Amino acid sequence: MDYETIRLSERDGVAVLTLNRPEKMNALNTQMRAEILHAVGSAEKTARVLVMTGKGKAFCSGQDLGDRANVGNLNLERTLRDEYEPMLRAIFDCSIPTIAAVNGPAAGAGANLALAADVVIATESAVFLQAFTRIGLIPDAGGTYWLPRQMGTAKAMGAALFAEPVTANQASEWGMIWEAVPDDAFAAHWAERARHLATGPSVAYRNVKRAIRGSMDNTLDKQLALEAKLQGEAGHSRDFQEGVLAFLEKRAAKFEGR
Repeated sequence: MDYETIRLSERDGVAVLTLNRPEKMNALNTQMRAEILHAVGSAEKTARVLVMTGKGKAFCSGQDLGDRANVGNLNLERTLRDEYEPMLRAIFDCSIPTIAAVNGPAAGAGANLALAADVVIATESAVFLQAFTRIGLIPDAGGTYWLPRQMGTAKAMGAALFAEPVTANQASEWGMIWEAVPDDAFAAHWAERARHLATGPSVAYRNVKRAIRGSMDNTLDKQLALEAKLQGEAGHSRDFQEGVLAFLEKRAAKFEGR
C-alpha cells in the first residue's frame, strides 16, 4: 500500500512509522488514521519492534479540525468508534513492542496516540497537552483510560480539567511516560532502544505485555494463574533455551525472535 500521510520503513527488525503531515503538525485526519491502522498491521507481520514518531517539529497535534467542511456536523461518536478505536486497538494490542518517540508537542488525540504505545520516549522539549476542554470536549482517543492508570487520578484530573501543558520531564517524573531525553541525544537514543528490543526475546516481550495489561483487571489469584500460563509458554521457547545456554557459557544471547 502506498501511503500519503505517513511513512513506513523497516531495517534490521525495526519498523518506523512516521506521521508525515508536518505542515499540519501531523494532525490526524480520516486518511491518516486508516493508514496508521494498515501500517501497524503490516509492521507487526515482519518487524520485531515498531516505533512511531513525527516528521518536523511536532509529534502530533491531535484531530485535524479542518478535516471537515463544517465542524458542527462532525459526528464525534462515530469517528471515535469507527476510526480511532480500530487504530488505537491495533497499536495497543500489537504483538511486538511499540515505542512512541515523541519528537515534539503531542496534543489532544496526538498525546493519547503516543500513550497507546508500550513505551514513550520524549525529547525534553516536548510537551503533552490534553487540550480537549479548551474546545468544550473531554479527553478521548483512550485518554480517560491511560491517564489515570499511568499518572494517577489526581494528576489525570488536573491535566484534563485545566488543559495545561505537561512537560516531558514532568511526564517522566509522574509516570506518564518512560523517559525524557535531551534533544541533541533524542534520535540516537530511541534508535538504540528500538535496536535493543529488536534483538530481544520476542515471546517473552509478547507475554510481558499480556501479563501487565491483564493485571489491571485481575484479582491476585487470576493474575498468578495468568503468570504461570504465560511463563510456561515462554519456558518452551527457543529464546529461553538460548538465554540459559548463553548464561552458562558467559556470552551474550542471540535470540531468534518470532
